[in-house]
Amino acid sequence: MKPALQARGLKVVLAGRTVLHGIDLSLAAGHWTCVIGPNGAGKSTLLKALAGLLPFEGQVHWQGQPLDAIGPRERARQLSWLGQGEPVPEDLPAADVVMLGRLPHQGWWSAPSAHDQQVVEAALKATGAWPWRERLMGQLSGGERQRVLLARGLAVDAPTLLMDEPLAHLDPPHQVDWLEQVQRLKAQGKTVLAVLHDIGMALQADAVVVMQAGRVLHHGPCADPATQRAIEAVFDQRIAIHPLDGRWVALPRWG
Repeated sequence: MKPALQARGLKVVLAGRTVLHGIDLSLAAGHWTCVIGPNGAGKSTLLKALAGLLPFEGQVHWQGQPLDAIGPRERARQLSWLGQGEPVPEDLPAADVVMLGRLPHQGWWSAPSAHDQQVVEAALKATGAWPWRERLMGQLSGGERQRVLLARGLAVDAPTLLMDEPLAHLDPPHQVDWLEQVQRLKAQGKTVLAVLHDIGMALQADAVVVMQAGRVLHHGPCADPATQRAIEAVFDQRIAIHPLDGRWVALPRWG
């Protein structure tokens, strides 16, 4: 099976400063991978480069195809993007924002089809945002807005989803809802790559990419002791990873 996303010698320079230093990375299709690391490690830059949102040196492939060989419309169908702090028109109803995720599947000047409406409804219900579908985005709280943006990402129905801090502003029950949604996406064969600051949440993924100073220090399964040692090391041994009820948790290390 071809990797869902692949990078070779990925380098990004912003304002004269090298942010990513020749990263090699291959992400298995149908898996959930988290990117973790301290502030300034280059996590968000990595996601943006893989999504084709930043100029880069090196090679990026989606589903085995060079990124520069994929047209903009096909890119929009193949990959769904959710970034941090994305601007959203304050005067648009939530349902209309989610419908924007269907644009890559619609013809020019075409009205949304019955299928588009069904996909949008399903996405709003999956994220718990259905009750305020008619409210303007400017009237929503931070958590409500985030759930609408998650719904927009789901509505694209792309084989690969890239999310930068998707749990921002979500309370614990809705963080659990997001985890369950990721499992459903995996069951459909979709690939999810997410940047998370919550190490405990990241440890529920299939694998993690551990970054520091613009480099990948480790990439491996969460249950692998080498992965756990890499996570503890990149955070200066200030956390310790322990098993709990068949899962892994990260706890502060005192003293």
